[in-house]
Amino acid sequence: MSIRSLPTPQAPARKGPTVDADRAARCTEAVRDIAEDLVLVADALLHRASDDAAATVQLFALVCTVADLAHEATGALVVRQRSQGEPIDELALMADRSIDRLRKKYPPRTIDQNLAKRHRPMRAPSPARPAEGLPTPANSLRKPNQRLACALTRMWKQAGVSQRTVAQHMNVDPSYVSRMLSGQREITLQNVKLIVDACDGNLELVKPLWDAANGIQPTAKPARALRAYLCALRYAAGSPSDKQILVSLQRSITKDELRTAFDGPGVPEWPVVQQLTLALQSLPDITRPLWRKAHTDTDTDTDIRTRTLTLPAAAFG
Repeated sequence: MSIRSLPTPQAPARKGPTVDADRAARCTEAVRDIAEDLVLVADALLHRASDDAAATVQLFALVCTVADLAHEATGALVVRQRSQGEPIDELALMADRSIDRLRKKYPPRTIDQNLAKRHRPMRAPSPARPAEGLPTPANSLRKPNQRLACALTRMWKQAGVSQRTVAQHMNVDPSYVSRMLSGQREITLQNVKLIVDACDGNLELVKPLWDAANGIQPTAKPARALRAYLCALRYAAGSPSDKQILVSLQRSITKDELRTAFDGPGVPEWPVVQQLTLALQSLPDITRPLWRKAHTDTDTDTDIRTRTLTLPAAAFG
């Protein structure tokens, strides 16, 4: 009796990458956030690098932050590729790593945890203490990022275009524009410029607010930087008239002081700027450094007519 050999069971075929649409979507959102952070840090690095007096330690810290962000983005993209059911062969080739090395270095669960608790750099620091006389809940609406959102929202409404039109101009989803205009999402300078361009607006009305929200020091002369910031706050507040501002302050400052604050020449005393800042729905802690530099600057851009009056008689022949 012949003995039949039993068929050898075939080894199961190796399964392809597991598809996880939710994880892929989380990674996509994370990469978008990281890209925004990279632009913010790069802007800060460019600004600091343009200053010959910038400390090497400061520049090195920003470069390290760029490297950390690139590492986070790499992990998110590797996991995104795997979660979409796609092979990572090409990614491994570009990273000059083996497929196994790339898979082990960026395990999905670890990347999930890291992305969930990641700290976004370059956020504007919160005031050390609430401004005097202001309830804490209201302070959140007075922060620079909210003032920027108010200014951009006003510009968008004045333009009379839809959010979809703005989104198409920016090549993003309309919901993304909505979150930027509401202040729920940090916004890069490039996106600010795109929104302003889509609305045919004036960048100078919002750029000082973006600088303040991102801790960027203005490059203009101190007095002009202070006035530009106050004018931007005024725009974000709906461009109230001189009379409306004076009435809201119960005429605690004069009309001349108000005009000096916005137009010069010179710089008014701090109590004037402080009350004006509060009237325009912002925080004095943000305005005070600008005022201090403008007040102590020896090269204040005074009015040309004032300078002419100080010339000696000999100058006129």
